Amino acid sequence: MNLEQLDLSDTICAIATPAGMGGIAVIRISGVKSYAVVDSIFHSRRIKLADADANSIHFGIIKSEDQIIDEVLVSKFKGPNSFTGEDTIEIACHGAIYIQQSILKLLQQHGCRLAMPGEFTMRAFSNGKIDLSQAEAVADLIAAESAASHKLAMHQMRGGVAQKLNELRSQLIEFTALLELELDFAEEDVAFADRNKFEALLNSICHEITQLLATFSFGNAIKNGIAVAIVGPPNAGKSTLLNMLLQEERAIVSNIPGTTRDTIEEKITIEGHLFRLIDTAGIRQTTDPIEKLGVARSQEKIHQSDIVMMMYDCTNYEIEELKAAIDSIPPDKHVLLLANKIDLTKSKLFAFEKVTMHLEISALDGKGILSLKEALIKIVNDHIGVATADVILTNQRHYDALQQALNTLALVKQQMDHNISADLLCIDLRAAIRLIGNITGTIDIDTDILGTIFSKFCIGK
Repeated sequence: MNLEQLDLSDTICAIATPAGMGGIAVIRISGVKSYAVVDSIFHSRRIKLADADANSIHFGIIKSEDQIIDEVLVSKFKGPNSFTGEDTIEIACHGAIYIQQSILKLLQQHGCRLAMPGEFTMRAFSNGKIDLSQAEAVADLIAAESAASHKLAMHQMRGGVAQKLNELRSQLIEFTALLELELDFAEEDVAFADRNKFEALLNSICHEITQLLATFSFGNAIKNGIAVAIVGPPNAGKSTLLNMLLQEERAIVSNIPGTTRDTIEEKITIEGHLFRLIDTAGIRQTTDPIEKLGVARSQEKIHQSDIVMMMYDCTNYEIEELKAAIDSIPPDKHVLLLANKIDLTKSKLFAFEKVTMHLEISALDGKGILSLKEALIKIVNDHIGVATADVILTNQRHYDALQQALNTLALVKQQMDHNISADLLCIDLRAAIRLIGNITGTIDIDTDILGTIFSKFCIGK
């Protein structure tokens, strides 16, 4: 989106509901001419929209000259008490594509232009209704695929992240102001900023930023799905387990080793958490070049996962090979060891240092699957990230800005150890303040950044 070419004084319109035919469609109009434009095509026996009360709904018809297009409900919102902060109208019409397009065409004929992706939300940001982190949370809320990701997006949209960042930024601004005040009285050699208190403040802020950064892996996993790699030797039952968890025949299953040549990824929601299940090729030594590629991809998915489900056939395994496979898993992964095929024989549970839990299952008839799901949830709650944190980062842009701010503040601490002058300290402090302000948009933001953010939104939002 090229923001420099957009005229934010225009009255804009767009379909706010998903594309295609449905029972009802909603068309949104925002801008100074909203009431006049809609009044020119909307006819009600009772009142003109321009004279109607704010936050009111009205029944009537949309007409094009003498042709009735549809019977509709029109909602009126008066700026600044609307989502965009402008006068806004929402037309609820029947969901036929012909009706939607006809109304859009009429609106354009009477002075509206089609909105760009994310332009309604961008206007809400421009008019001070939401900050930039809240605007990004709107997109996350629309894309939420689980109760957990919905909860995170709602918390951020209601200002949870912004409140914490504004607190940190205000503390830095206050002390930077004292340092800059000293510069105005440099000849009098007056100290307004207590260096010991400043060092304690820096340590506190750096600690809080570090804690926020530590939440990102968890927040990103909740937002995009917790990656679970299903790995093990050929014929361990990996594809059968995937099919059992999905309750559908998603992966091809056969007794021929090496049937799965590539990774298969599917999503499943368990107790409100989204998991990305990745069925991988059987890991073994092979001369088949295609199977070699599959094994290499399996190893790659292990490194990209949050949880590794290591499966083995409890009717046919070597304990040393099993231990070697577990030892090859990176130490930062949570390992669920699954003894499969207990419908055929009894298994023996082992204690391995790197294994979080060892479970017995039958991927074929479903024994132990409930315990497996409970184990996944327990790992999420007990181990992955910091699920109990008040504020959780989910946005890569926020993470990068905070990491840069932390590095800048670390530089300030080094400069203080070497008694660097206040004017030089202020340069880096202002840089850190700007980086934090970039997240919420409390300072001037580069139009390229805004264009990148809002261009990812759907049209109508």
